[in-house]
Amino acid sequence: MVAHRDRCEWVLLSYRIPREPSTPRIAVWRKLKRLGVAQIGDGLAALPADARTLEQFEWLAEEIDEAGGASTLWRAELTSHAQERSVVSTMAAARAQEYADIAERARKAAQVSIAATESMRMLRSLRRELRQVQRRDFFPPPERETARTEVATLARAVLDHHQTSSAEPPELVVES
Repeated sequence: MVAHRDRCEWVLLSYRIPREPSTPRIAVWRKLKRLGVAQIGDGLAALPADARTLEQFEWLAEEIDEAGGASTLWRAELTSHAQERSVVSTMAAARAQEYADIAERARKAAQVSIAATESMRMLRSLRRELRQVQRRDFFPPPERETARTEVATLARAVLDHHQTSSAEPPELVVES
């Protein structure tokens, strides 16, 4: 889902989790990070509202409640355009950094000569990571396309390497 950069309805998760045991608290933190939330404050996370993000927050709220915590889901709209732009910019900047990291690793991998199995492993890993970042990217920055291009370039390099070597060609689809 790509939200509109100017105005957006948000789904908010307000939560409290007991400090001990720490495992549920850490699990919630990791899931929030994986979802790409805007952490508005302690115990308050936001995502652009749609059916998918609402469902994800509902599942997380249930886990929080089962861990002995408390949670509430809200739909909200920021009243200030400046504040909304700030939240959107923060979320986009976080994804931009993730995309830049992927692009750099793909660029480096395409430039070095490594074993066929290692290059395939690297390509699969970068593709998986790219898909994960895209799932939590609600306000796509320009770095998204750069990362896609670099991973596709690596895929072509791996395919070319396999076609020129005596190795069996990999089952490889060049994604664009």
